[in-house]
Amino acid sequence: MALKIRLARGGSKKRPYYRIVVTDVRNPRDGRFIEKLGTYNPLLPKDHKERVTLQNERISYWMGVGAKPTDRVLRFLDAEGLAKRDPRNNPKKAIPKKEVEEAPAEEAPAAEEAPAAEAPAVEEAPAEEAPAVEEAPAEEAPAEEAPAAEEAPAEEAPAVEEAPEAEAGDEETK
Repeated sequence: MALKIRLARGGSKKRPYYRIVVTDVRNPRDGRFIEKLGTYNPLLPKDHKERVTLQNERISYWMGVGAKPTDRVLRFLDAEGLAKRDPRNNPKKAIPKKEVEEAPAEEAPAAEEAPAAEAPAVEEAPAEEAPAVEEAPAEEAPAEEAPAAEEAPAEEAPAVEEAPEAEAGDEETK
């Protein structure tokens, strides 16, 4: 039977309270346990004496029998001097991955280009209409006006259709 010294959560929603227990590895986190070895209250300040309480003799016994503490419990035991936790060294922790480095670099210019592309489009539209008005006496003017006339109602039509749907939705909610 493989034994673990681990945390079992108690308390209510958003108010955690943990028991430090020894249990079989196959048991659920908050399920059956063999013995309660201490408590951990993460809501108390770090310097509070009741934040972590441990039964040192019983923990030593269970570790002698072969119980393995989880990483969080091992931190508590290391602070009490009951077990030694090797410090972890991850020198690459602060270095972003290549995928992460490339993705924001690509997204940032796209975000900058999008407003720039929208602003000229708005400025170009009146510029295109102005020459069409100036060229009205020319033969090409009727050809340009016809597509513009067809596009305008098509653009207005969805706006008109959306307005009744919005009103219908308001009536349904009443």
